[in-house]
Amino acid sequence: MSNSSYVIGLTGNIATGKSQVAQMLAQRGAEHIDADRLAHQVMAQGTAVWQQIVEAFGHEILHADDEIDRKKLGAIVFSNEPDLARLEQIVHPAVIARTEEQIARTEADVVVVEAIKLIESGMVLRLCDVLWVVTAPRETQIERLMTTRGLSRDEAIVRIDAQPPQSGKVARADVVIDNGGTLEETERLVSCAWDKLERNRTARRG
Repeated sequence: MSNSSYVIGLTGNIATGKSQVAQMLAQRGAEHIDADRLAHQVMAQGTAVWQQIVEAFGHEILHADDEIDRKKLGAIVFSNEPDLARLEQIVHPAVIARTEEQIARTEADVVVVEAIKLIESGMVLRLCDVLWVVTAPRETQIERLMTTRGLSRDEAIVRIDAQPPQSGKVARADVVIDNGGTLEETERLVSCAWDKLERNRTARRG
């Protein structure tokens, strides 16, 4: 893995706005690695991960083209903790390996790894120099899930309640970004944290 890149681990519970913060970091020069996008890749039809998921959850989770229907799979795992753990045991190792490959290849000074299970999967300890956590009020999460993913209120609540409380992530965080306010307020928090990070990196090099 690259020794020169500084790796920000970026996490937060569902619909807190991690991708929004990651985009702000990318605008400041960080390379953005999205673990959810990598999960899509490793779960693609015909891969070893796809095969294991189909064996675990059945062909009824597939679209007509044999790709995994993530909404159907989500309805199963987010209402059953053992099923969710089973899915994560299949997907996480492949995503971590793909993330390590991308970090090793990058020439960027700063990399941001965005992952909802950054802490639980062990990625934060294995790959990251610092942990940023994005938070948002519960009602904001519900509204975002209904708006962006077309979920009903009940479906949104099931997904939110399937995750540990935000407070657990906040307790581990080096930086907390409250993304429950305006875009400008979030931008200001990101700018302050980024400037501090740059000062610390400069001091370390000096």
